[in-house]
Amino acid sequence: MSQEVEETLKRIQSHKGVVGTIVVNNEGIPVKSTLDNTSTVQYAGLMSQLSDKARSVVRDLDPSNDLSFLRVRSKKHEIMVAPDKDFLLIVIQNPTD
Repeated sequence: MSQEVEETLKRIQSHKGVVGTIVVNNEGIPVKSTLDNTSTVQYAGLMSQLSDKARSVVRDLDPSNDLSFLRVRSKKHEIMVAPDKDFLLIVIQNPTD
């Protein structure tokens, strides 16, 4: 299983414009990252909080629904978050590339 995860992360990282990928466990602790430590900790903490808030909004609007993907675009980056039961996958991409 670990080999499949490694290959998937390498494939994502090789896409045009991808700045970095981070895997965060359900406690908000980064497990794997291609970014420097400072950026990893900052993205992991903030995006974990944001995805928790977004999940709450979705469930408040419809209790039978759940968050499946979160995408935030700024002038510099596009941040995509794929939440799962046990982890978050965060991909930071340069949208101009």
